[in-house]
Amino acid sequence: MTTAYFSHEDCARHDMGGGHPESPGRLEAVEKGLGVVGVAQRVQRRVPEPAPFEAIRRVHTDAYVDGIVAAAPDSGMRRLDGDTAMNAYSLSAARHAAGAVIDAADAVMAGEVANAFCAVRPPGHHAERDRAMGFCLFDSIAVGAAHALAVHGLSRVAILDFDVHHGNGTEDVFTDEPRVLFCSSYQNPLFPFTSDTSIPGRLIKTPLRPGTGGQVFRRAIERDWLPALDAFRPEMIFVSAGFDAHRSDPLADLQLEAEDFAWVTERICEAADRHCDGRVVSTLEGGYALDALAASAAVHVEGLCDAGE
Repeated sequence: MTTAYFSHEDCARHDMGGGHPESPGRLEAVEKGLGVVGVAQRVQRRVPEPAPFEAIRRVHTDAYVDGIVAAAPDSGMRRLDGDTAMNAYSLSAARHAAGAVIDAADAVMAGEVANAFCAVRPPGHHAERDRAMGFCLFDSIAVGAAHALAVHGLSRVAILDFDVHHGNGTEDVFTDEPRVLFCSSYQNPLFPFTSDTSIPGRLIKTPLRPGTGGQVFRRAIERDWLPALDAFRPEMIFVSAGFDAHRSDPLADLQLEAEDFAWVTERICEAADRHCDGRVVSTLEGGYALDALAASAAVHVEGLCDAGE
C-alpha cells in the first residue's frame, strides 16, 4: 500500500496578487520539500477531478455557491474581501482542491491506497457555509468529509486541524452534525478570533498562547485530541494540515518545528490504525514561510508514507 498525492495545475494558477502570502510558490515549496527528504518517489501521484457542485452544496448554501460562480472573473482579479480574491483560475482551483479530498476519500475507502495527501490551494477551512474568508473559497476538508458520510455511508468521521488559525468554517459547517468530531489546535488570540468553547465528544478546541513551543503543543494534543479520538472511534480521519504554526511563519507566533509536525502526523496515523484501518486523508491548509513549509509538509507526507507501508 502507498500514499496517494493529489494535485492539479490550476491550484498553482490561482493567484491573489503579488505579495500575497497565499501564493503559487507554496506548492512549489511542497514539491521541493518532498525531493529533499526523499519521499517524492514514494507517493502515487494522481490528478483530481473537480468537485461536483452537488458535493459542494452539501456544506455550502446554494446562494453562496451561486455567488462564487458568478463572481469568478474571466480575466483580471475580483476581490471578495480584504484577504481573499479570485482570478480566472480560482474557481477551477477551488473545485479541484475540494475534488482532491473527494477523490482521496474514494481511493482510500476502495483500498487502492493506504492514505492520501492533497497538495492543493486555495486552502479551505475558513470558508463558512455562506461566506468566503481567510484566503478560502470552498471548505475542501468539509466537502470530503460530507462526501464520505453521504456516499460511503460512514457514521463517524474525525477532522483534525493543526493549522495555526482555527478552522472556523469547518466548525460552522458541522456545528450540528453528531457524526463528525472536529478537533482544532490554534493560536489565540489570532484570526479568526474564535471562542475557545468546546463541546465534549463533538468539538474539541485546543487554544495555544502566542509563543507556545513544541512540548506544550504535544502535551495539549495528548490531553485533548487522543482521548477524544479513542472515545469517538472514527471510521475515517481527515486532516487539515496547516504548517503556519512553525516558528518561522510570518502570520503567527507559535514556535513549532518540523519535527513537531512529524510527531503529530505519527500520532494521527496511530489513532487511524487503532480505529479505522489506517484511513487518513490530509489536505494542505496554511503555511507561508516557504522553507518551513517545504520541511514541514515533507515530514508530514513522509509520516503518511511510513504509516502506509
